[in-house]
Formats: sequence, C-alpha cells, structure tokens
Amino acid sequence: MILVQGKILPNSHQQAIIDHLYPELLATLKNVEPINAEMVIKACDVLYRRVVNHEYDDVILPLISNMNIPYDFVMRNAVLFSASGLRKKVQMELGDELPSTLDENNTRQFYPLGILLHIAAGNVDGLPAYSVVEGLLTGNINILKLPSGDSGLSISLLSALIEIEPRLAPFIYVFDVPSLEIETIKTLATYADGVVIWGGDEVNMAARQFVDIKTKIISWGHKLSFAYVDESVTDEELKDLAYSLCLSNQLLCSSVQGIYVDTDDERQLLAFSRRFFALFKQVNNHFGPAPLGAIGKNTIRLYNDILEQGNKQENILFGDGVSVICKEDSELELSYLFRNVWVKRLPHDKIIEVLKQHKNHLQSVGLSVKREAYEIISHLFAQAGLVRITALKDTSRILAGEAHDGEYPLRRYSRIVEKVVLPNTSE
Repeated sequence: MILVQGKILPNSHQQAIIDHLYPELLATLKNVEPINAEMVIKACDVLYRRVVNHEYDDVILPLISNMNIPYDFVMRNAVLFSASGLRKKVQMELGDELPSTLDENNTRQFYPLGILLHIAAGNVDGLPAYSVVEGLLTGNINILKLPSGDSGLSISLLSALIEIEPRLAPFIYVFDVPSLEIETIKTLATYADGVVIWGGDEVNMAARQFVDIKTKIISWGHKLSFAYVDESVTDEELKDLAYSLCLSNQLLCSSVQGIYVDTDDERQLLAFSRRFFALFKQVNNHFGPAPLGAIGKNTIRLYNDILEQGNKQENILFGDGVSVICKEDSELELSYLFRNVWVKRLPHDKIIEVLKQHKNHLQSVGLSVKREAYEIISHLFAQAGLVRITALKDTSRILAGEAHDGEYPLRRYSRIVEKVVLPNTSE
C-alpha cells in the first residue's frame, strides 16, 4: 500500500503517481500555506495519546510478539511523539541560538530545505514514520520510501496523523518501492532537495551513485556500539547489560555488539567471558527466546567457528539461546546479533589507536570503570569519535531531545535564509 495526499492506495497506482509527482510538489511549495512545528506537534500528541491508550495494539502487539519485546519498552519510546518530547526537541535543535537579525538592515530565519526523500531502514518499526515527523517539524514536504518487509505501521501512523491534521496531507507521501528499482528511486531523488538515508556503507555508497550532485545527502547509521569495563564492574551492571542486549536483539545502532575489557591479560579476558556468559544465560532465560530463525542461523555460525578454532574451542561459549565469543584481537566489529556478543581486550592506553580508524562508524559506549578513571577514559572515547557515553544499562535508551549520531537532524533539514530589510519609507 502507498499513501498519497492522505489517501491509502494500492501499489498498482504507484508508478503513475511518481511519474507525475513533481508538478504536484512544486504546486504545494507555490500555493499551499506552509506548515509549522506547533501544528505538527499538536497532531503528533493526539496520535501519541491514541497509541498509549492501546488504539493501535492490533498493529503493535504482533510486532512485539514476533521480536519478543516488552510492551512497556514500546510505550517508553512512544513518548518521542508526545508534545513534551517534540517541543523539547525543537527547542534544543532550533531554539534561541540563531539571532533573528544580523544587523539593523538584515534578518535571518530558518526555512525548510524543501522536499526530503527518506530512504528508511527496517531494523526498527516506527522509525520511518518518526523520520517523516522530523521533516515535518522543519516544514518540509516528505517522501518516504518504505523499507522491505515493512509491517504497515508507518502508513498506519502517518495516515492517522493526516486524519488528525488534514493540512499535513500535501506534505506526506509514502511509496513502497523495492530497493532494486533503482531508476524509480533515482527519479524520486531528483525531486528532492535532500535525501535522508538510514543504512550502512553499502546503502550510502549506492546513494552517491544515483543522487544528483545538486541534492544534499543526509546520512544516519549504521553505527557500531559496544561496552567497556574494567575489573570493578558488578554483576548487577552486567545483568543490566544483558537485559539491554535481549531487549534490542542488538538491532539498533546504539546496541552493544561486544564488550571490551581494560586488560591485556588473556586469562583475565577468558575469566570475564565465562562470568558474563553465566549472567547472560540467567537474564535470557527470564526474558524469553530470540526469534527462532535467528537462533538457528547463529547456531550454524557458532558450530562453524568451533570447527575453525581447533584448540581454542574453550573461547566460544554458547547455550540457552545466547553466546559469548572470547577473541584474541581488539578489532571493532559487528556481532552475530540476536544475543551474541564478542569479548576483546583493549587497554585504555590503546583506545585511540584501535578506535580512531573507525571514525564515522562509532556511536555509543556503555562504560563501567573505576570512578577515578572515568573522566580520563570517557575523554579518550570522545576523542576517538564516540558520541554517546552511557551506563551499561542505557546504551539503547532513547531520550527526547538527544542528537542523532552526534548531530541535530532538524538543523540538517533546514536552511538559514538571510534577508535584507526594506527601509521604512513612510513619513
């Protein structure tokens, strides 16, 4: 299904609409009264209240059941659509920092880029709709390309938003274009002033091939996150970390992929791996299993790793739906996901050398070290390129007003327009 001018239509209408869409977009820019942030915030708040009042449980419950995510986790994240959350976001990102005047003859203000194409990722249901909301807050026309396998939640939320505030209809388009239909995506990109990409290196590299040089590319993710601990870390902190791993299934950019230990001692590293594995199993047994398909896929991978390890088989710990792989190197890498983590050594004096090579791929570190070492080590991580430094339990938490990967999206979706003030000619 697709969403055009507030109407949900079958995919069979899609190509004809896209072929004739550009004049319609220009007409909106030319003739339709601009939307403002407060209009969007009020509509989103009505939608938020409907969600927390269980009016969308028929869509949400099957999703969280399939991924084994607690209902209260979804509700906590729904606050991002609330009036308080969105007002905080707008204030922090577009607040009072920009002077309204340059001097007595020149003013300045934020304008939208104009038209945004959002190429959404499918790792988090609801994120595509939230990306569109960010575009709306800055007054843009938004075209959303749904991710493959979309659950239908994005169209459900955005069509409800238009029902609440019909003036948003000309500013929201949702299309179900397969990623292999490059020419269609390229056509949509030519309509846009900015292309918002949620994806990894391959998606970003592909985008540079089909996005016109005159069009701004705004990239979010994929990023890598991890935990960092020393010998002072407590069992309770490690259980909190295990809970976070089970909750997110390591699918978010902020999800921990592995654990670095502040040591160069291989025996200490293996002892920590066994300690965390025992706690990880406990938490997972209370939490419930990961998706069955993911468990089967990872079991095959782990058996293959064991065969390749030879006399190092003791470094691979798995069972009860989780695994911990103790590795000899310090390279930052993606895990097998779905409750599988690596453990590696990383003495704190090697943090910059090991991590700086990953530059723009870094996002969050869950940090637990001695209090007297915290400021030094957190500073090293910031210098290396990490943009979120949290407690172990909070790597995947979402706060209203926080940045995306160290940047403010509303700023990137806006332009600063400076305009001369005509002299007052009245006598």
